[in-house]
Amino acid sequence: MKVMLSGGGTGGHIYPALALADVIKQKEPDAEFMYVGSFRGVEKNIVPKTGIPFKQLHVQGFSRSLSMTNFKTVWLFLKAVSQAKKIIKDFQPDVVVGTGGYVSGAVLYAAQQLGIPTVIHEQNSVAGVTNKFLARKATKIGIAFPDAKAFFPAEKTELIGNPRAQEVANMTSDFLWKTYGLSDDKKTLLIFGGSQGAPAINLATLEAIPEFNKRNYQVVLVAGPKRIDNFMRLLKEQGKTLSDNIKVLPYIDNMPAVMQKASVLVSRAGATSIAELTALGLPSILVPSPFVTGDHQTKNAKSLVDAGAALSIKEPDLNGQSLVKAADVLLENDAQAQAMEGQSKKVGITDAGDRFYNLLKSVIK
Repeated sequence: MKVMLSGGGTGGHIYPALALADVIKQKEPDAEFMYVGSFRGVEKNIVPKTGIPFKQLHVQGFSRSLSMTNFKTVWLFLKAVSQAKKIIKDFQPDVVVGTGGYVSGAVLYAAQQLGIPTVIHEQNSVAGVTNKFLARKATKIGIAFPDAKAFFPAEKTELIGNPRAQEVANMTSDFLWKTYGLSDDKKTLLIFGGSQGAPAINLATLEAIPEFNKRNYQVVLVAGPKRIDNFMRLLKEQGKTLSDNIKVLPYIDNMPAVMQKASVLVSRAGATSIAELTALGLPSILVPSPFVTGDHQTKNAKSLVDAGAALSIKEPDLNGQSLVKAADVLLENDAQAQAMEGQSKKVGITDAGDRFYNLLKSVIK
């Protein structure tokens, strides 16, 4: 099997593609891959480390206002399509997979014009612009949330989940909280606003410190490498101190391994985070980012809340009091936490990678 992968911009588009590649390698060790990304996205830092051959295209998103930059966007897209056709002809893939981002639009559009089977994957409950553009001529469409089906032709859309979930579900962890000077016998609230941290979540945690100091459970805040200094400065200015059961860290490399040892997770509601926490059956308090296209994180969170798999706090309602209240519900009530854990596991699709692989096999001529 020869598979071309394309997804860019954010980790949420990249990690599902790489997780799929790992599943294919397990099933077909002789499979060949080519990853086509952009020059701007983080894929340029992530994909080369995997050893998968990597090509780059110049693309950019459309401006929402009338702007001359949109003429450049169209020109770059057409140029990227032409370059993508050459890459496709050289590699001759059996199927081209797009996991989102503007670069996948150019690559899959080129593949569709060349008559190559294409499969798109939508990680969120609301379809992205690129995937909606590609859906009409896509061979198959895989979705991670049932709600996303409304955006695509029903006859070629399948609920397969997010391959990242299968990857995380199969991980083993030997991580211990004593690594950070904490106890491995206490419940732990892990607060993670993304790899760069989230200012609103950091500020709510800062406000909650006096109450968290009184709790029997532990609290770990991953503030972000560029935001931890500001957090510690504000902590000092406000005359607050951290008890021995609270740790503030800049970053955690092996987040899925650490998540396996957490009791409750506070996080954004991005597709990758949700795939990971549901794969682990981890009770969560979701704080959707209001700054994403189509407000899709709010809809992602609602899917879990409606299933009884998570609590959610809208960012305007997030403060120290609301954060502590939600944490107490899950960390001081075993029955509530266990019920949510069970529902979270039900939502998670831990064979998503296998489902995705079978979807690809069904379209290869």
